[in-house]
Amino acid sequence: MKNERVFKMAFSQVYPLLVQKAERKGRTKREVDTVIYWLTGYDEQSLSAQLSKEVDYETFFAEAPQINPAAEKISGVVCGVRVEAIDDPLMQKIRWLDKLVDELAKGKPMEKILR
Repeated sequence: MKNERVFKMAFSQVYPLLVQKAERKGRTKREVDTVIYWLTGYDEQSLSAQLSKEVDYETFFAEAPQINPAAEKISGVVCGVRVEAIDDPLMQKIRWLDKLVDELAKGKPMEKILR
């Protein structure tokens, strides 16, 4: 199943791609981190620990201190799929993160991204 493959991807491999996507559009790693902190409740130390442990996406979100309740307000399309219409809770969290980084890369102001 395609979702299983995504869930088992090492977050430490995806993270640099998220940062690169933002940096190509003139945003910073710090801004990507801020978005991750907002969504997951991780802080600099705990995010760094997850990256060094090379956890997969599933573990990354399962161990997240607290998914921001405002994340429910994230809407729009990522990879041709409406994020608010995704049934699988883990896939929805992954797409929420993609959507936030997309908005960052599109130059949206941080206060709008962090709903």
